[in-house]
Amino acid sequence: MPEGQHAASTANGRRDERDAGFQRLGCDRCGVAVLVAKFSAQHTSVQWSQASVRACAEFGARLAAGEQTALIDSCASLRESIDRAVLRGSLEVSPP
Repeated sequence: MPEGQHAASTANGRRDERDAGFQRLGCDRCGVAVLVAKFSAQHTSVQWSQASVRACAEFGARLAAGEQTALIDSCASLRESIDRAVLRGSLEVSPP
């Protein structure tokens, strides 16, 4: 399996498709790395680690302004990075 991707197995040993297709992607603004799966133009799944949440420039600024990270629904800079990665072909759109 390529670096940055993983797949979990269900209880019956079959691959869990919810974990399929994740790719490591770095934010163009701050360089934080997350796992991203792009299933359609409208459907994107992002997996953040605790380290990536702490390192995200936008989350950090919003945290400093008093917001709680659990209530921050997205990072606009990362969203733009994902869109650019799709346009340049480095992130595939792969329906589940």
